[in-house]
Amino acid sequence: MIDLHTHSTASDGSFSPSALIAEAVKRNVSVIALTDHDTIGGLKEAAEAAAIQNVQFIPGIELEIAWNRDGEFHLLGLGIDRPSRAFIEAVEELAKRRLERNLEMVSRMDKAGIPASYNEISSLAIKPDTCGNEGDRPEIRNNSIGRPHFAAFLVRKKIVKNREQAFVRYLGKGKPFYIPKIGLEFERAVNAIKESGGIAVLAHPLSLYLSWGRLPDLIKSLKEKGLDGLEAWHPAAKTVSCRRLEELGRKLELYITAGSDFHGEVRPDRKLGITAGGKKIDESLMEKLPIKILKLSETPTGN
Repeated sequence: MIDLHTHSTASDGSFSPSALIAEAVKRNVSVIALTDHDTIGGLKEAAEAAAIQNVQFIPGIELEIAWNRDGEFHLLGLGIDRPSRAFIEAVEELAKRRLERNLEMVSRMDKAGIPASYNEISSLAIKPDTCGNEGDRPEIRNNSIGRPHFAAFLVRKKIVKNREQAFVRYLGKGKPFYIPKIGLEFERAVNAIKESGGIAVLAHPLSLYLSWGRLPDLIKSLKEKGLDGLEAWHPAAKTVSCRRLEELGRKLELYITAGSDFHGEVRPDRKLGITAGGKKIDESLMEKLPIKILKLSETPTGN
């Protein structure tokens, strides 16, 4: 099996990057991509663990894209083996925007009578060491604290019973502490991914909340602007929808990918190597993807 969409503690997953690789071995996943939200902070640790465990590793990222409609727009960058300066700058900008958003959320909690410390919320995330690049390449620090960490804080303070309740009452869209994220412009994100050696794949397309009547035209337009692939298979979608997305992607001559969107204990219903309908992600998908399997000596985050 393979898995082209996973998360670690570098963003909002519960497994450290090395623990994620160990879980892949446990579940017989031979190829895995780490695609944390807006950070490459976990790639070095994951690549080193993969080399030791004899797992083929694909360095990746999941970028937030500006989307002025309902739903959300996420873009996977698969094969980020040589992060460019423009890529690093874009990710650093997302980190800055995320920090500003988080501090505003803390302010709203204080005003609502819930004493909150951003340092305490940040401590609920396991942060990888500073990651940079060899030679004179730029460095980037992980700052991927988000709503799951705020939810964990509310649980710890016994404001809510569990994380699900935290989102329902406080952190979900339209709730008191919700602040929309400001994503990157699509073309900028695509260019940054491609000049870093990767391909740009539209993650879980149904999260755009577009009707089937409008989705094909949008994806066709995105392809004209540089989109390379479509994550047709995702556990949040029904099998029939995934087949329909795969058919659409092939018709538009896009690469087709599949992932579990694994987050560990945060989403226990999602298993590595498994996608919609309990379907195993077959390695045959890799045959047509122009993705370079990373070697340890090429780790993009090595100091």
